[in-house]
Amino acid sequence: MHRRVPQLLAAAVSLAVIVSTTSCANGPEPGAAPSASASASSHGGHGAPADIPAAAPLRTGERFVNLAMPQPYRPMAPNGGTDEYRCFLVDPKLTEQGYLTGSQFLPQNAEIVHHAIFFRLDPAEVSPARELDAKSPEPGWTCFGNAGIGDAAWVAHWAPGANETLLAPGIGYPMPPGSQLVMQVHYNLLGVEGDEVGSDQSGIRLRLLDGTATVDPLVTELLSAPVELPCAEDERGELCAREAAVRDVQRRFGAESGGQAEQLNDFCNRGRGPVAGNTQHCDHEIREAGLIHALAGHMHLLGRAIKIELNPGTAKARTLLDIPTYNFDEQSTRPLAAPVAVKPGDVYRVTCTHDVTLRQRLPQLRALPPRYVVWGEGTSDEMCLGLVILSRPA
Repeated sequence: MHRRVPQLLAAAVSLAVIVSTTSCANGPEPGAAPSASASASSHGGHGAPADIPAAAPLRTGERFVNLAMPQPYRPMAPNGGTDEYRCFLVDPKLTEQGYLTGSQFLPQNAEIVHHAIFFRLDPAEVSPARELDAKSPEPGWTCFGNAGIGDAAWVAHWAPGANETLLAPGIGYPMPPGSQLVMQVHYNLLGVEGDEVGSDQSGIRLRLLDGTATVDPLVTELLSAPVELPCAEDERGELCAREAAVRDVQRRFGAESGGQAEQLNDFCNRGRGPVAGNTQHCDHEIREAGLIHALAGHMHLLGRAIKIELNPGTAKARTLLDIPTYNFDEQSTRPLAAPVAVKPGDVYRVTCTHDVTLRQRLPQLRALPPRYVVWGEGTSDEMCLGLVILSRPA
C-alpha cells in the first residue's frame, strides 16, 4: 500500500470511522507482551475465509451500490516475485453528485487477497484508465504503487481484520457524476502454487448518500517512514547486503517502486542516508487545516508496533494512534473519541518497529532467503504506513 514520495501520501480503503469490524481470534490482546507463539499466530498474512457479516441498515438518503470485477482474474506475479498488484475499472454509474459514506469489501478468494484499495477517478480520467485496460490481454492492468492514473483520490480500502467501514454522520468522500473507481487488489502468492492459486472476482458494496445532504468532504492522508531492517546476526546471504536488496526490489516492482527506499531516506532523514535498525520514524509537516476523525496503521508480516503522534516533543504533543502489539490480521481503522483539529505548521510523526526474527518463525517467510528488508510492495518486504482520515474546512 503506498503512493509516491516526497508527498508521502503513500497508496493503500475507506479506512474511515468504523463502527463494526471483525478480528481474528488467534491474535494477541492489545498491549499484550509479544511471544514467539503469539508472533507467529498473529501474523498470518491472509484473511481467513468467513461468512461476510450483514451490512448495517441504510440511513436517511443512503443507498447501496454493489460492484465487482468484470470477470474472474487469475493472478500471475511478474519478474520472479510472489506478489501482483492489479487494477480493475469499476463503474458505479453515477448521474448526480453523491458522497461515499461507507463501504464493505467482498473478498472472493481470501487465500490470495492481501489488501484492496479503491481510488476515485474524475470523469476526465476515465478514458486514460480504459486505454490502460485495453492494452492488456487480461482483465485490468498492472499497478504497483498506485492506480497508475494521475493523482487518483483514495476513497476506500480493505485489509485483514476489517469488515464494514461506516462513516459518522455528516462526513463522506465526494463522488461527482460520471466518476468511476479503480479497484487495486494486491495478490499475495507466497506459499500458493500452481492450481492452488485459483482465480478471484472480488467486489465491494458502496454506501452512497445523495448530494443534497450537508456533508463535510473527507480526504485520506498517508504517512510513510523508512524501513531499514538488517539480517539477523545468524543469517547470511547475498541479499543481506542493502544494495543487493534494493536492486531486488527494483527488479520485482520497477524503478519507481524500487526508488521508494532511497526517497524515503532522503525525505525523512534530511539527506543523512539510511540508518539500519528495528525502529524508524518520519516527521510530516501539515500543510492544510483539517479535522481528524480516524487513523490506521499498516505494516507487513515483520511488523511489531506502530504509532502516530501529533507535535511530538512540544507542549502540544499527543498520541493519535498507538498499536504496541501489531497484528497483521487485525488492521481495522481506529476512530477517535472526538475529532482532533490540526493546522498548518503542526507535525505528524509516524514510528514503526519491525522484528526480523519473525521471518524464522512464520511459515510463509521461513523458506525465503535472508534479506536486508527495505520499503517494498511485496508481502515479504515491509512498509511503515500511517493513515489519517480527515475533513477539510469548507
